[in-house]
This record gives sequence, C-alpha cells and structure tokens, in this order.
Amino acid sequence: MFTGIITDIGHIEDIEHRGDLRVRISCSYAVDQIPIGASICCSGACLTVVSKGKNWFCVDVSKATLDATVLGDWKKGTSINLEQSLKLGEELGGHLVTGHVDGVAELVEVERVGDSRELKFKAPDSLKDFIAEKGSITLNGVSLTVNAVSNNVFTINIIPHTWDFTTFKNLTAGSEVNIEIDIIARYVARLMKKEVSKYE
Repeated sequence: MFTGIITDIGHIEDIEHRGDLRVRISCSYAVDQIPIGASICCSGACLTVVSKGKNWFCVDVSKATLDATVLGDWKKGTSINLEQSLKLGEELGGHLVTGHVDGVAELVEVERVGDSRELKFKAPDSLKDFIAEKGSITLNGVSLTVNAVSNNVFTINIIPHTWDFTTFKNLTAGSEVNIEIDIIARYVARLMKKEVSKYE
C-alpha cells in the first residue's frame, strides 16, 4: 500500500528481456535498508525488488503488467516516480494507493495557470464512471485531486512543488500515464452494481 506522495525520481539503467522484463533502476534511496522482496511503486505500478546494489535495485515486470501499463515504453534513461511502501504509523499524506494500475490515460493538454499547470487527460471509457470532481486519482503513482470532469476527460492541477519533484514536467500532449482509480470509488461501484442487480 502507498500514499501517492513521491519520494524519489528513479532512472532506468538497464532493461533485460527474459520471459518477463528485468529492469534495473538507479535511485537515491538507502538501498541497503530495502529488503529483497520489498514493494516499490514505480510510476504507479507496485513492483517487487528482486536484486539490489549500492544505489540501484532490480524489478521484474510481467506481460500482464506490460499489457495494462505504460511500462513497455520504458527505455534506458527514462525517469520514473518512486515511492516505498507505507509503514503503519507513517503520515498518509495523499490517499490510499494500491499500485494496481487500472489502465492508461492520455495527456490532451497542458496549460500554465499562475505558477501551477493545469493538465487535461483522456481516460478509457471503462474508467470514466470512477472519476469524480474533487475525488482522488493516481497518475504515474502521484496522488492528485480531480478538478473537473466531462465525460471521459478530466482535469488536474499540478502545483510547482509537484511539477519540480515528479516526472510530470517531462510529459507533453499525447504522452500516456498509468491511472489508478480511487479504491473507495472501486468498492462503491461494486456495491451499487450488486444493489441494482438485486432488483433486476
């Protein structure tokens, strides 16, 4: 479980093609204190540390994850948002994030508004009913608040701190991002569907 508050920017050092992908990621974490088998959220996807060195760790990425995310676009040098898993007793600064990506959203437009940026995204039709104005959403691992929604297009605001300390500054119109809907929206929708089917 994560919070959507990014704690480091990692960089892809190497990608090894096996049955799955073995990806080596450099970071500024104290990697010697991260155990093998630990979960790290990598641009929104919860991945498992399978090996590590002084300032790097490796994760394996399965075909199922590649099919559901933008991780297949990673190349040597790609910057990614990182967050270590939440520990009980730590501050929950964003919202509860599972690291289970629901799909891919496309950046439609970036507009500067004061010191902040307003980003407009197009979500898959299958996810549009889970996105609500003033609700929470996770994009590339970052916990964000939805400012506005129109059909399957939604807008979020990126403050200067988030812009400077995440990979959003590397995005342009047409870029794709991992999207995870709010866990509360997921369960409310399931309960509502169950309630409706009861009367059909």
